[in-house]
Amino acid sequence: MTAIVVRPALAADAPLLLSLIRGLADYEKLAHEVIATEEQLARELGASHPVVHALIAEQAGRAAGFALYFFSFSTFVGRQGLYLEDLYVLPEARGRGIGRALLVELARRAAGRGCGRMEWSVLDWNTDARRFYTTLGARPLDEWTVWRLDRAGIEALGYDNGPTGRRTT
Repeated sequence: MTAIVVRPALAADAPLLLSLIRGLADYEKLAHEVIATEEQLARELGASHPVVHALIAEQAGRAAGFALYFFSFSTFVGRQGLYLEDLYVLPEARGRGIGRALLVELARRAAGRGCGRMEWSVLDWNTDARRFYTTLGARPLDEWTVWRLDRAGIEALGYDNGPTGRRTT
């Protein structure tokens, strides 16, 4: 089997990364929600203090998957955490250790920054992913439910005048 190379994504990788993101969105039946652009990804990845990071997994010189992540903070643990926003392996590359290689590299990066935990979300129907993560020692937090405000909700709440009649900021 050909070696797996995991490397940081650079701004120049934005077209490749967007292609992989679209592959993930197709797999999750969410292609209609992808509004990210190559320009946005390049700007974020190339920022002097990026808030988002990505890894590209390659095998035999070809992209096989990616992981996109950022650092968070846990008030209870009192340390940074690593939040894995997305992990995707191309269908034809699955079962070759690529997902594991990406997660091993993420764990190395988390350990190097002294992170207290790594977290991510998994769709309920994705039993293959849930089974895979269990083999790595991860466990689901069934008592937590993800909540979300989309952009419209953020804007509406941000312009709420609140109980004082003044705009809250």
